[in-house]
Amino acid sequence: MTPETPTVEMHPQRWGDPAAAADLPESARGLVELAFGRQERPAVDGAVPPPGALADDLLSDLRSLVGAEHVLTDDATRALRTRGKSTPDLLRARAGDLSDAPDAVVRPGGHDDVVAVLAWATEHRVAVVPFGGGTCVTGGLAARRDGFAGLVSLDLLRMKRLLAVDEVSMTATLQPGLRGPEAEALLAAHGLTLGHFPQSWEHASIGGFAATRSSGQSSAGHGRFDAMVVGLTAATPTGSLDLGSAPATAAGPDLRQLLLGSEGAFGVITSVTVRVRRAPEVTAYEGWRWASFGAGSDAMRVLAQEGLLPTVLRLSDEDETAINLADPSSIGGADDPGCLMVTGYEGTAEQVATRRAAVTARLEALGGTPLGTEPGERWSHGRFHAPYLRDALLDHGVLVETMETATFWSNRERLHAEVRAALRGSLGEGSLVLCHVSHVYETGCSLYFTVAARQDDDALGQWAAAKAAASDAIIAAGATITHHHAVGTDHLPWLAQEVGEVGVRVLRAVKAELDPAGILNPGVLVG
Repeated sequence: MTPETPTVEMHPQRWGDPAAAADLPESARGLVELAFGRQERPAVDGAVPPPGALADDLLSDLRSLVGAEHVLTDDATRALRTRGKSTPDLLRARAGDLSDAPDAVVRPGGHDDVVAVLAWATEHRVAVVPFGGGTCVTGGLAARRDGFAGLVSLDLLRMKRLLAVDEVSMTATLQPGLRGPEAEALLAAHGLTLGHFPQSWEHASIGGFAATRSSGQSSAGHGRFDAMVVGLTAATPTGSLDLGSAPATAAGPDLRQLLLGSEGAFGVITSVTVRVRRAPEVTAYEGWRWASFGAGSDAMRVLAQEGLLPTVLRLSDEDETAINLADPSSIGGADDPGCLMVTGYEGTAEQVATRRAAVTARLEALGGTPLGTEPGERWSHGRFHAPYLRDALLDHGVLVETMETATFWSNRERLHAEVRAALRGSLGEGSLVLCHVSHVYETGCSLYFTVAARQDDDALGQWAAAKAAASDAIIAAGATITHHHAVGTDHLPWLAQEVGEVGVRVLRAVKAELDPAGILNPGVLVG
């Protein structure tokens, strides 16, 4: 079964559906100018990638493998497959720099096509960058191309079928090219849901979720994507892997986890079998006020450790609460907005009522103030819109970017303080550093930072310095360099400090075994 609606392509210089792009409302422009000054930074129009470098005979070989109509070399298609959607990616594209464009975009129709393309690329030493939805924000789609005969984007757009549904075991097998909404629509026809909704959900792909260890906004109730995967098939240059004959195994280390998070550097995931759930009959969202970020975080920890988690659980710090709320007085007064928590519930009417009542009683006992459904519903309705706002702010000369990390509960306060200090110290006076707890576990949580600052003339260098300062602070605080954005190229300089030199050698050994010619996403994950 395949989705009926065509995939919406994102703009090469912006996020998301071009039809949904919007400028800042007049009411916001004055605030932006007051905070960051007045400057316009429109994108360069008419940018085209450099000419493709693949020889004609190599292109002819590719066409014979997958069909001539599935090997595209036109500038427009190559531009659409250039890099991901981090702020540095967008800044380069907006400046007219499409130098990382692939020489060709190749669209395999299934696993066997992928195997054939990888064998061809190994023989002719052509770099291959697997491409799902293009929402990567860590440089994971800007592969190194030096030393290769060319670079192709392995676009999984055609591989978008629901291959199997097991309603007894509650699993479904999906191809990697399915975008989030497409997968949900196919599962909904069976009364099922995956329940994985990251902010990138409208454009990100199933294969991308797996390859980056994605975590969605409903992770408190459904878990991370890697926890949903019970089986997968992958094509590598040295053969295929078909993993997951049982829900759990003691047959050595779990090789499924080796492919999850591998970012296309070890192989190309061509299908995943995932745990699914019954589609919810009822959903409900609401808001809570906490006097401080610490008090709200402590309450989240209690819920996680007592097994009382709702489906959605998020907490903004004081600065994010004040900035995001149109009317801070509705929370706690303009001078003391406190911290906003959003909770969400889904399931049958009885399940929602029971869980909501238990969580409400516990949060009230811990000192939270219920705010009703309006704050939660407002968050739900705008949950996928923030990247569009980034584009509008970039147009007005405001540098906006995000980064995330995770740590144990006992280290949360230190991590929050030190990363904020590092970002503010680098970006200077007038910069904004906002944070929220985005995902929780019994033992710890993820912190998600958003920064905004007036763009310098060298905005790329400006963010690179801030990112390095924050990453150094994360490592110094003993936290992870990434919780759900993956390593890519941006986090690679800090990977050895997190996993150790032995860990790096293990990753390199796996790479050497599965991809001895090094043609898969070179320079990503494994330097």
